[in-house]
Amino acid sequence: MSRRRTLGTKKKVALLVSAAAVAGGGAFVMAGTSNAAQSPQTAAESTVCQGLATALGNNQRFIEGQRSAPDAQSAARIANREAVIAQIKVQQEASGCAVGESAQGSQAAAGQPSQAASASAPASQAPPAGNAASGQQVCNGSTVTLSGEAGAPAASSNQFPAGTKLKVTNLDNNKSTTVEVTSVSGSCALLNNAAFEQVREPGKFLIRRALIEKVG
Repeated sequence: MSRRRTLGTKKKVALLVSAAAVAGGGAFVMAGTSNAAQSPQTAAESTVCQGLATALGNNQRFIEGQRSAPDAQSAARIANREAVIAQIKVQQEASGCAVGESAQGSQAAAGQPSQAASASAPASQAPPAGNAASGQQVCNGSTVTLSGEAGAPAASSNQFPAGTKLKVTNLDNNKSTTVEVTSVSGSCALLNNAAFEQVREPGKFLIRRALIEKVG
């Protein structure tokens, strides 16, 4: 009787060890797979990462403009955009992107003036887009991304004053939104989170084919 119990006990121990080994191996494989899946992607490798990198770069450029040509509200604007950058970095991490990667030259390369240059330029040298008539297409060829700011649907711009109404259409899905410019940014038109959600394609943070119209 004692021998049977001993054999039974040995079998149970062997089964438990075997199960533990399998579980351990499975956990190891899963961990390896998870780590591989979480390897950071660059903007060049992912459209999502490119959009987030562009948004980060836009906000960094805005901060640079505020620091180079400060006014009474610059400190508050900079603090707000730094909080926005922190949130974008959270989104980058959640999307498996390289955290902190920015696309500083994405809008500047299109020949659009910086916020600091616009702020210091005389009225006679204001960007042509700012003088566009209502209903006219502006900023032809510009990409559109999000500023990362919360609140009701709105836009920010370095070419249009606060109160200007812009209609932004995503030509890839024909969705559009009409928003009011409420603040200054480093590009022609940046949509805040709420406005961007109205026209975005699922999983994308960049609109490559955008139609921007001044409507008011």
